[in-house]
Amino acid sequence: MIEKKDAIIDYFKSGIKNTKDFKIGVEHEKFLFNNQNNKRINYKKIKEMFSALLEFGWNPVLEKENIIGLNKGGKNITLEPGNQIELSGDKLNHIHEACAESHDYLFELKQVTKKLNISIVSAGFDPISKLEEIPNNPKQRYKLMTKDMPIGGKLSLDMMYRTCGTQLNIDYNSENDFIKKFKTINSIVPISIALFANSSIVEKRKSNYLSYRSKVWQNTSRGGLPKLFLENLDFEKYADFIINFPILFIQHKEKYLSGQKYKFKDFMNGSITEINNRVPTQNDLSTHLSTIFTENRLKKYIELRSMDTCGWDCLCSGPAFYIGMLYGNLNEVYELVSKWDKDKIINAYLEAPKKGFNTQLMGKDLLYWSSTLLDISRKGLEKRDILNKSGKNETLFLNHLQKVIDNKTTNADHMINKFSKNEDLSELYDK
Repeated sequence: MIEKKDAIIDYFKSGIKNTKDFKIGVEHEKFLFNNQNNKRINYKKIKEMFSALLEFGWNPVLEKENIIGLNKGGKNITLEPGNQIELSGDKLNHIHEACAESHDYLFELKQVTKKLNISIVSAGFDPISKLEEIPNNPKQRYKLMTKDMPIGGKLSLDMMYRTCGTQLNIDYNSENDFIKKFKTINSIVPISIALFANSSIVEKRKSNYLSYRSKVWQNTSRGGLPKLFLENLDFEKYADFIINFPILFIQHKEKYLSGQKYKFKDFMNGSITEINNRVPTQNDLSTHLSTIFTENRLKKYIELRSMDTCGWDCLCSGPAFYIGMLYGNLNEVYELVSKWDKDKIINAYLEAPKKGFNTQLMGKDLLYWSSTLLDISRKGLEKRDILNKSGKNETLFLNHLQKVIDNKTTNADHMINKFSKNEDLSELYDK
């Protein structure tokens, strides 16, 4: 039971691993459209798609007799509020494995979507649909979230129904290692937004943003980049943060109850009468941690969440970029970001969705910092020197980002150029 702060700190400590046991977990989301009418697919079509994927060895995940996902080994396909689907990858050893996993998944997905006349869109924000056009699904928690989330952030429903991101999960070998990694990843969020921007078209028009997804997440309930995250945040301070954070919902006897009136400390104190004053279990803590929608967050591992989803050309580059720095060259990148002013980081964070590489941070633009961090990452991946069957190390996955920096042209710019020529919706679909 989680009744005292120490129990939460112990939970975080239980995530500590030996460096040799560090894993990499990649998650990425996709939009799915019906080819016949360019509309997002409904739950009936999801069921057909999930059913077809069973042939590839996936197993159904059910909630009250409704299929809401699939799993296979350590991998899961989950259903998001607007029927976006997300691959939550297995815990893997290096980027070669993570990239191979994504390749296999996309191969299977494309076989099935082709058969069902579905197109995939790999963008950070739905480039076509209006919010009211997007179908939902019977996953219980989403009903409650749809009602409660807009109260704390005006674009919360856009986040739920119209965004797709790429996420990387990484490990730490001590509390001090966590402190360094967490400060680093939060400090470089503005650079991540600029470098991985891929959501420039909204409702079939230029949005005047390069990462409209990031703009939406900045205006989402329970989201953002708390200034606290730019400090040397240890397990105790993170525990204080989540204890005083409002609850989104409580799962109680197969039902989801709104947590709107309560903070997690009320739950720990046993003062929630609707659930007979019970105190939280580790499962309740885990649910609470996963409903805090900040740019990065802590569970028993660290989740990095500030990249727009992108297509195959760049899917492996984000994880490689971060692993090179955080697993391969942490001290150098930590030393660099430790000199940055917190207010300037927050300011760059707020400006990056619109200005991209032209955003200023510490007297330089984000293109300069992207190039600097890419060099640090490359050195880290070279130091790791993990080779594939052809004898190449993980630096090969940085080629896409090198091209972005050399040409000063992100995926968002490509999307604007492609789509603006003839405003053909098929240009937005994955080829």
